Amino acid sequence: MRSAGRHFLQIPGPTNVPLPILAAIGQPTVDHRGPDFPSLTLNVLEGLGRIFQTSGDIVIYPASGTGAWEAALVNTLSAGDTVLMAETGHFSTLWRIMATRLGLKVEFLPGDWRRGADVGAIESRLAEDRSGTIKAVAIVHNETSTGAVSNVSAIRRALNTAGHPALLMVDTISSLGSIDYRHDEWQVDITVGGSQKGLMLPPGLSFNAISQKARRAAKNARLPRVFWDWEDMIAANAKGYFPYTPATNMLQGLKVALEMLQDEGLPAVFSRHDRAAEATRQCVRHWGLEIWCAEPAEYSSALTAVLVPENQSADALRSTILKQSGVSLGNGLGRLADRVFRVGHLGDFNDASLLGALAAIEAGLLASGMGIRAGGLSKAIAVLNTDGPLQAAAE
Repeated sequence: MRSAGRHFLQIPGPTNVPLPILAAIGQPTVDHRGPDFPSLTLNVLEGLGRIFQTSGDIVIYPASGTGAWEAALVNTLSAGDTVLMAETGHFSTLWRIMATRLGLKVEFLPGDWRRGADVGAIESRLAEDRSGTIKAVAIVHNETSTGAVSNVSAIRRALNTAGHPALLMVDTISSLGSIDYRHDEWQVDITVGGSQKGLMLPPGLSFNAISQKARRAAKNARLPRVFWDWEDMIAANAKGYFPYTPATNMLQGLKVALEMLQDEGLPAVFSRHDRAAEATRQCVRHWGLEIWCAEPAEYSSALTAVLVPENQSADALRSTILKQSGVSLGNGLGRLADRVFRVGHLGDFNDASLLGALAAIEAGLLASGMGIRAGGLSKAIAVLNTDGPLQAAAE
């Protein structure tokens, strides 16, 4: 049966794809070996550099973010190498599983899934590793399953304080283009990204931003790689081409997405996400529900995970909201299955789309008998209408 009105996609990715990007993807397929193709390749690589905030090499894969994870590992490491990872949620756990299956040894610093990476624990472990057994530190910047952000700059300082040579790898799949991220300034060696979240594209492209240190490490890495090999890609990209058939129509969409972000300006993009996140949190607090991330300094500006009351079903609530209002919310992942719902506020959205989603959630909460306090929307509006610092709206 058809449902009237537009569907609100408020999951933490894939996100809404703007019409100009869809139109670009829908253009006729171009000749990826023709004389005009290099201008597209070089344009998107330059634009991605501004988003990653790097002047270094960037590689584009026709793959999901999981592919870019694998590329980061296989280009720089050898079987038996040790990788230090921090348990921050479902996606850090999946990255650990991948590394183990590739034949790497993973030291997984335990976490409670309510916070970002424990910088102190990372620094202590690095200080102990005087022989340099640890070859890489791999961190999820914005943990999409929990709504907690790790402090990448502080982790770089921990590496520097310990004088440790390990590579720093960071997953920005759900933060790139949504939360301020500085590949060069924070001395990240490999940044992993994806197309389907802050970049406002459909799933299908992923990225590695690569330091010179990482490229040097790749010369001695012995994990098998063919499709993922950086050097093949970098050599072909220098002339504006790819070593194999790229996702040509997605690249056409990426060009437009990067132009849209550049036109809005990254500071404005980040501020828009910050305000939407704070508006959502104020609304959730008014309802009397608990924000899953336990550290306010680590709150995500890309999504908010909300804990439902004990003995209530987050999935049943999500189903009610979808049926009532046509709003899709993110489900709980891993150990958070059926315990939280996740509100995505990233990508292409404005105040009206956010407020519409929050109103639908409140209606669903009331219909589900969860005992919330109505009127949360007014708290969200107060934040969105505030021109000054966000803290003023929270007080």
